[in-house]
Amino acid sequence: MTTVFKPIRPKKLSEEIVDQIKELISRGELGPGQRIPSERELATLLGVSRPSVREAIMVLEAMGFLESRQGGGTFVRSLADATMADPLANMVERRDPRMLHALTEVRIGLETWSAYLAAKRAEKPELDRLRQLFTIMEEQAENGGWDPEVDFQFHLTITAASHNTLQVHVLNTIQTLFQTTIMVALGEFYSKEGYIKLLLEHHRNILEAIENRNPERAREVMMQHLTLVEEKLALFLQTSPPAPEKD
Repeated sequence: MTTVFKPIRPKKLSEEIVDQIKELISRGELGPGQRIPSERELATLLGVSRPSVREAIMVLEAMGFLESRQGGGTFVRSLADATMADPLANMVERRDPRMLHALTEVRIGLETWSAYLAAKRAEKPELDRLRQLFTIMEEQAENGGWDPEVDFQFHLTITAASHNTLQVHVLNTIQTLFQTTIMVALGEFYSKEGYIKLLLEHHRNILEAIENRNPERAREVMMQHLTLVEEKLALFLQTSPPAPEKD
């Protein structure tokens, strides 16, 4: 019986620092691309020595959680390699059908579940923010369509309201691609008569399902919205020449 017990080894200070920073990242309090305090600042905040902080940062870099940039400090590393972002965003901007289809599929998987969870977990500030963004959409729709950034913030708030830190992290990781997809999609929809009203109705249905705490309805209407985007965007792109490739 005694063989199942193992001696308890006190943690080194650096290990406690590693655990604390990993916990902050997992909770979304330190997001992808965010700069962490300097060694000196961390040592002061944590009440430890700079060598302990330095050792912890080296461990976190080796584990892939942090990256140091020469002359720029230490940052939370994205789940996706940053060097991949620009080529992929360029493919989206050029309205590459395969990339847009792939990204819409990712959005369907991520956002339908986010809507479901948001309907169960959204707090009053998040509901107020969604209502505020939808009101802006309504006002701007009267002038031919809303700003893509408003649309992005609406969907981002839903994901944040899911209170699932990993989903928020994933969305932050592909933020540039996500925003570019919305920009391209809205540009195509705005050029077709009748779609502004339909898209506005979709966003109203999503908002009301979340406000009414109806998870299944929220997931259903988000699926309807993104399925329409996927189907119609593919149809529109068949009749539109791709944008010229950037130098």
